[in-house]
Amino acid sequence: MKKELFGVFGDRSEFGKFRSETEFDRVVEGGTATVGIRDVGLGIPGRSTVYSGDGGVCVLWGEVYTPKSTGMDPARWLLGRYDEVGMGALSELNGSYLAFIDDGDEAFVATDPARTWECYFTDAPGSRVFGTDPGAVSDGIQSPETAEKPLLEFLHLGVVLGDRTTIRQLRRVPFDGCLYADSTAELSRFVYEPTEFDYVQELADRLERALARRAKHPGRKGLLLSGGYDSRTILAGLPNIDTCYTVGSASSAETKVAKNISEQYGVPHHLLSVDERYLNREGDAIEYGHGIKESIHIHHAAYDTEIDVDTIYHGLLWDTFFRGHFLPTDRVNVAGYELPWNRLDPEPSVAETLVEDKFGFIPSDRDLVPDSEYSGDGETLVKEAVDEQLVGQSDRYDSIYNAIDLVGIQNQPTMPFRYHLADNYLESFIVADSELIDWHLKTPPEHRNTGTLLKAIRRIDDDILKHRPPDRPYDSVQLNSVQNFIRKKLPFVSGFNGSWPDRTRHYDRNQYDQRLFAECPEIHDLPPRLKLRINDITAWLDETSDDESAISAHVLCPPA
Repeated sequence: MKKELFGVFGDRSEFGKFRSETEFDRVVEGGTATVGIRDVGLGIPGRSTVYSGDGGVCVLWGEVYTPKSTGMDPARWLLGRYDEVGMGALSELNGSYLAFIDDGDEAFVATDPARTWECYFTDAPGSRVFGTDPGAVSDGIQSPETAEKPLLEFLHLGVVLGDRTTIRQLRRVPFDGCLYADSTAELSRFVYEPTEFDYVQELADRLERALARRAKHPGRKGLLLSGGYDSRTILAGLPNIDTCYTVGSASSAETKVAKNISEQYGVPHHLLSVDERYLNREGDAIEYGHGIKESIHIHHAAYDTEIDVDTIYHGLLWDTFFRGHFLPTDRVNVAGYELPWNRLDPEPSVAETLVEDKFGFIPSDRDLVPDSEYSGDGETLVKEAVDEQLVGQSDRYDSIYNAIDLVGIQNQPTMPFRYHLADNYLESFIVADSELIDWHLKTPPEHRNTGTLLKAIRRIDDDILKHRPPDRPYDSVQLNSVQNFIRKKLPFVSGFNGSWPDRTRHYDRNQYDQRLFAECPEIHDLPPRLKLRINDITAWLDETSDDESAISAHVLCPPA
């Protein structure tokens, strides 16, 4: 990958056993560990930074901000603050980052509160190795073994849950956690504490401050723009966007609305036309799934040559943090169509909500991994795995609704979208702002909804909804659902199309069975999304594992 943090708990000579220092922009050695960092944003305000002094070593990797009053380099500030208040210093840091500190006596690497960056580690012979590129970290494993249960989770859900990976000896630093030379630990920054305050005004104010913090990134600035609520808010709040990009077809309602929004704010609009490239995974897109998440979420992956900017903005996870994407709503069945009530489901199940409604669960009557000890009922397996995610985490949530959001955020399937952007541009992850995460944690689940968000963004710009999302002509979720229901029942009138292209149609139209599985006709009858997952994981394991542990499409999903 173009950007990377890599380290070992050991000295510089130990680091050299695994990597060459010439691969990195900076390599720093502390009293306990050595870390290398590669990032074109190194030294740019708000981006990665390194400090080494008498008090120790500190490396911040990603997008990071400190309290305004510090007036010094963030890495130097964090090291000094850690000396004063210990781990509490991490709670004062803002952004999407990994933080490494070595004070001479002890070293650790910590995630941000929402683990918006993964850090992988393995106990290689002689030392513990860690880093942001799981392929590079797994090079330290002498005989890697495929982990069957995580592999089944990937195939059924499109995501590996918890702290595991599809390689048995490769792990992840825990959510809101940190890694030491011989242990891991969880922190307590991401904890739900519902409070009564002005949810609408606070969200509006915090959004404006979060955008202002990220307004000065260098070079040409681009925005991935849809017809929804999130990216238009960024366009309204950032006055210096140079161009907007929309993935879609010229005739789609989503594209037309996005173009109108661009014109409303006087920003040029560029269409990334959906064609045979859209599902193309012959390049490097698969590596951004890290072998734990499917690459289908990287909608822009094939269009890098058309995205001519230095800095890129996006609205990933706005629905999750502000509109209760994972939260279950109560529904009523009308003529076979599920219409939502304006309330939360009074008796939700964490596993059923996430597996059946929110994660990309694909059932199969085949054993997806033949001869596995976990083969059989895939739905039962993944539901049990989801329930297991809450074990030992009761101090993080206060209700079943916040438990559902917690597991959803901890295992967010769409992160490859962000990883690809961050590796190729100066990417800004606005939702990771600490003030916005704090809003999410303190706002009761019944107020984390579309109504609250719409009131908040109208306070940023009264005219922000001049061009409505094509599937949401009204503020009311119920009215939008009723209109879609009626459109589907009327002759010669179609319902609303989704924001993203029809993957099944593009898969079939562009003959991906022949392009990806010409020698595996036994899997041609599987759902296209499952076949894309098989392609993802076999390609990733083939690249990452040794010859003996690699898995081929022939091995997965043989004839029923």
